Amino acid sequence: MPFDFPKDVLARSHQVPVLVDFWAPWCGPCRVLGPILDKVAADNGGAWELCKVNTDEHPSISQEYGIRGIPAVKLFVDGRVADEFTGALPETQVRAWLRKALPSRVALEVQQSEEAIVAGQGGAATIKELEGVLTDEPGHSRARIRLAQLLALSDLTRALTLLKGTDPEADLLQVVEAIRALDRFQPGNPLPDGPGQGPFGRACAAFAHGDADGAAKSIIELLQADRYYHDDAGRKFGVAIFTILGPGHPVTKAHRRTFDMWLY
Repeated sequence: MPFDFPKDVLARSHQVPVLVDFWAPWCGPCRVLGPILDKVAADNGGAWELCKVNTDEHPSISQEYGIRGIPAVKLFVDGRVADEFTGALPETQVRAWLRKALPSRVALEVQQSEEAIVAGQGGAATIKELEGVLTDEPGHSRARIRLAQLLALSDLTRALTLLKGTDPEADLLQVVEAIRALDRFQPGNPLPDGPGQGPFGRACAAFAHGDADGAAKSIIELLQADRYYHDDAGRKFGVAIFTILGPGHPVTKAHRRTFDMWLY
């Protein structure tokens, strides 16, 4: 089959890292490095794949990736260059470079868990996977935050404990804030009188029982009854729940549009 860079490298790298060796037949250092890469690839147990690109036969690919000297080696992960080096390295240095450049098992497990959460498919298997990560690396901040996100609607106390000592990256700040915001909406706190008291109480009760769908419905009922009840509690409660569930969750898909409509 003819070589297809978008399929054989870019698409494939979403499934397994792809190491690309840019080389040419006339290149002496390429002839030195090539067998080393072949040997290391044969020993990797399927952790990554090796692909060779003849720069004479594929000049457009070489130009696109800025190849100015060969051999040039680039590691593709999720369709992007994750790391690279130029020149013929000895086998020991190639192996050392790979150990640093390749995504770790932990990193891959966290990435898979995050993809499941974003897709709204973070269930018991994802919780178990993240708990396994934390067994190996208890201080892994992303794993702690994502596990807290999954547990927030069923075990808020544990979720809040998981957040202690974490240093959230920018893309997880909103999730952390949403989890912490939920502490305000636990049942038992005195509620102000008014038409929003009933639906707000029902939303809190549903949340306490892990019923995200029921909580979302009651929050929308609250907005309909009293848009700004209890210091804008309906908006804050709803935003927190939908942020934690993520855009792909069935509850978010079922109720977020109606929630937004009653906000504005």
